Amino acid sequence: MDAPITATRRGFLRGGAALTIGFALPAVGWSSRLEAATPVVFAPNAWLRLAGDGTVTVMCGSAEMGQGVLTAIPMLLAEELDADWKKVRVQQAPVDQAYNNPMFGMQATGGSTTVRAHWEPLRKAGAAAREMLVAAAAAQWKVPASECRTEAGQVIHTSGRKLAYGALVPAASKLAVPAEPKLKDPKEFRLLGKRTNRLDTPGKIDGSAKFGIDAQVPGMLVAVMARAPQPGAKPVRVDDSKAKAVKGVQQIITIPHGVAVLADGYWAAKKGRDALAIEWDLGAAKDLSTAKVRDLLSSGASQADAVAVDAGNVKDAAATSAASLDATYEAPYLAHACMEPMNCTAWVRGDTVEIWAGTQSQGPNQGILSQVASVTPAKVKINTLLLGGGFGRRFAPDFTIDATLLSKLSGKPVKLVYSREDDMAAGYYRPAAVAKFEAAMDAKGMPTMLKCGVGSPSIMAASGFMKIPDNGVDTFAMEGIADHPYDIPNQRLAYGRAEPGPQVWFWRSVGHSQNIFFIESFIDELAAAAKADPYEYRRALLARQPRYKGVLELAAQKAGWGSPLPKGVHRGIAVAQSFGSYVAEVAEVSIGPDGTPKVHRVVAAVDCGMTVNPQTIERQIEGGIVYGLSAALYGRIGFKDGRVEQGNFHDYPVLRMSEMPKVEVHIVQSSEKPGGIGEPGTPPIAPAVANAVFAATGKRLRSLPFDTSALKSA
Repeated sequence: MDAPITATRRGFLRGGAALTIGFALPAVGWSSRLEAATPVVFAPNAWLRLAGDGTVTVMCGSAEMGQGVLTAIPMLLAEELDADWKKVRVQQAPVDQAYNNPMFGMQATGGSTTVRAHWEPLRKAGAAAREMLVAAAAAQWKVPASECRTEAGQVIHTSGRKLAYGALVPAASKLAVPAEPKLKDPKEFRLLGKRTNRLDTPGKIDGSAKFGIDAQVPGMLVAVMARAPQPGAKPVRVDDSKAKAVKGVQQIITIPHGVAVLADGYWAAKKGRDALAIEWDLGAAKDLSTAKVRDLLSSGASQADAVAVDAGNVKDAAATSAASLDATYEAPYLAHACMEPMNCTAWVRGDTVEIWAGTQSQGPNQGILSQVASVTPAKVKINTLLLGGGFGRRFAPDFTIDATLLSKLSGKPVKLVYSREDDMAAGYYRPAAVAKFEAAMDAKGMPTMLKCGVGSPSIMAASGFMKIPDNGVDTFAMEGIADHPYDIPNQRLAYGRAEPGPQVWFWRSVGHSQNIFFIESFIDELAAAAKADPYEYRRALLARQPRYKGVLELAAQKAGWGSPLPKGVHRGIAVAQSFGSYVAEVAEVSIGPDGTPKVHRVVAAVDCGMTVNPQTIERQIEGGIVYGLSAALYGRIGFKDGRVEQGNFHDYPVLRMSEMPKVEVHIVQSSEKPGGIGEPGTPPIAPAVANAVFAATGKRLRSLPFDTSALKSA
């Protein structure tokens, strides 16, 4: 999901200009009466509409799931436009190639890419519009454009004369769009890098904001499904007699993913679904268990032969070492556990399809649903609503496919809702993984050799739109390990694909979520074997990695590394790079009488390059820590007799408010290009806590979620 940017500057501007008709600009040939009745709107590209009253509407092609894109995208454009921020509005863009994520080549949201993908295109869109407005004002005043500047939605001449942007709309609309607009020097930024309140907050407070679950269509039915408990499972017997007797149930439809009950409302549909008697053929999955998963992944790690990194001479380094160390780490499957249940409302009418959904993949959905309904992609309309948590789960198309298929078969608009139990029991999971490490050290305890085999299912193979490279290495399975920053001369890092069967998918921070726990815990083990301070040990190994070292040092300094703590409280540290951003975290932890770690404080340092909104950065790091800490303490999807053992928050807990540590976020001032921020806060927290637990007890936690039974006597 980190493909290179392919959009060109000229292509962007040309493509944007072609869309002005979609913004209600008067078209050539319209009657003069209609032209007079239609307000002139300045729309020099796909992203911007400037009205005569000075209102600036910015189109956002990305999905908003709490990460702040409905504010960040307007900030990028408004900065270069020099717009009056009080007059800036944002609108969700339709599905169109003009709004493709340049890093994906499709209109989709994920991989912490929105800001870094649009950093340049959106600024250019604003800069081009600014130059056109300046040119229009200069022409009206009959002065050189060089004598004009812009500020807060106005063009200002050196004489003191001013023209509001709205007054310049008719004249600016007639000008050619500059192909190479000049961008500001970051030192000139008035908006970017400043704490800015989010544009979507008021609607979430007063209830006017619409999430997918809020969609209402006249005459719609609500569907709840008995979903196949494993990929490939099929119903061999369905007794729906009791379901049909439930008041409000209208139809019962079997589709490839399960059996759906359609009713007048959600509770009738759920009661009908619960009344179904289904005998499933689980096929090869009938014997699936947590122990079997562990054995398969352990074998994959031991036999890993798809080599991601092969440097130096591992065999000779091991033979000449002064000491050695080995350890095995493991992580389970994880659910996304989005707070808003998965849902989609679909309406198939003749040769048209319309859906209302909180989806991370509007563009792919348009093509996929056109195939489901046997219509052309142009006949599929995607209404992107707010997402009550995405974390990668809403990038998958299963819920939009099922809703569309049910609408087509029933002849009615259908709102499909997966309860949390439904999604958790037959959903898309973060892959489970096992990592086996071996290291050799010199007489000073510094590592001279590192071997690692990772056994894990392949997200690339499961995605349907990616291909495993010819070397056999799934990029996501090895990220965070294959590209670790530590200066170790001899290395062999390899992937062993193992497929226990459950569907795997992208989860917040993807492979980094488990691999940073593995590698950062093992580095801590090496530091302990060398009798070295874990912070100083890392610093020595990061001498040639200034950005890693920078956040490590800042986090340690702000946390007071080495200074006294209250009795029973200990520190742990970890550092990681993911999605172009660098994050170090220090956790302060104590151990309760029952062995449960209590995280009192987390100090995070982040280098995400040039920043858009520091307020968003802080909140995303905080949110990433909550998400990662929930997984470290509680997260686990287990299996018995082919079925998932967890169902809801009673047996798949997430962090409670009373458990939330104090979090401090410190941002490195940087001139580097922007990195992502939605995910990088998650990977370092589990190893930081585990390393603090070791500091407190001398005992290592090598599996997720933490098995704290051995800590009760600590």
